Amino acid sequence: MRYDSDVLYRPPGEWRSYLLQCTIGCSNNKCTFCGMYKGKKFRIRPVEEILEDIDMARDYYGPYVERVFLMDGDAIIMKTEDLLQILHKLYKTFPRLEKVTTYAGPKSTLSKTPEELKTLREAGLSRAYLGVESGSDAVLKFIKKGVTADEMLLAGQRLVEAGIDLWVTVILGMTGEGGDWEEHILATADMINKMKPRHLSAMTFAPAKGTPLGDDVLAGRFKVYEPDHILEECKLLIENLDVDPLHFTSNHASNYVPLKGGLPEDREKFLTTLDKALAGKIRLRKTLDRGI
Repeated sequence: MRYDSDVLYRPPGEWRSYLLQCTIGCSNNKCTFCGMYKGKKFRIRPVEEILEDIDMARDYYGPYVERVFLMDGDAIIMKTEDLLQILHKLYKTFPRLEKVTTYAGPKSTLSKTPEELKTLREAGLSRAYLGVESGSDAVLKFIKKGVTADEMLLAGQRLVEAGIDLWVTVILGMTGEGGDWEEHILATADMINKMKPRHLSAMTFAPAKGTPLGDDVLAGRFKVYEPDHILEECKLLIENLDVDPLHFTSNHASNYVPLKGGLPEDREKFLTTLDKALAGKIRLRKTLDRGI
């Protein structure tokens, strides 16, 4: 296996997956809050190199690989025929393989036809992780996500319609103090309800060093919300979600109170937990420190 960096990013749930690097960096790489790929110039690796890496992984792990995550930030941007070749090679090489997953950028997802996405699912692309961040046009523009809310919604809907297991992430606190946080949360809940993913993770904005938004925090141009406000945002989100069933998590290192379960069955339990935290009856976690 060959990697261009010692720092390899993958979703928390992919900690046991073999990480296969298909792209270097992220095709958008303009999000003001994200520092994951800021030092990388985006490029797609030659398919021949990727196939060689699969053979190297077979030599290292044997035939026992059960999960593979295609990295870096947006492997779905690759040509469909190249992805199909990679998927075929993976399932042929690892007979115990159960899942192949990837981050999906909204623009690259929309560059594929619904038929192409269905073909990728049939070939074994099991799950896609989509960073929605917000359902608000204003917030998406502010953080330079590269798509409108309508485009983000369509990207998610196409993944769901293709039969791909969709895991969405959103970010609490994304407007900063003084922003229209209720519009952010209500628009986000509305988008999720229309998109109907199987999984939703709500993280909390944590300023990252070396990013435009991190610089704004240091300069006082963007003020991060206090923990109690983040808990209120989480409450409003949970109250307005009506996807059934929905696997919901808010237990990332950035979250003050860890939540994990299902909606709608755990809604009241989640809201009670958040109310107890707001009343000072539950100790808040020390959250992610990215050096700001």
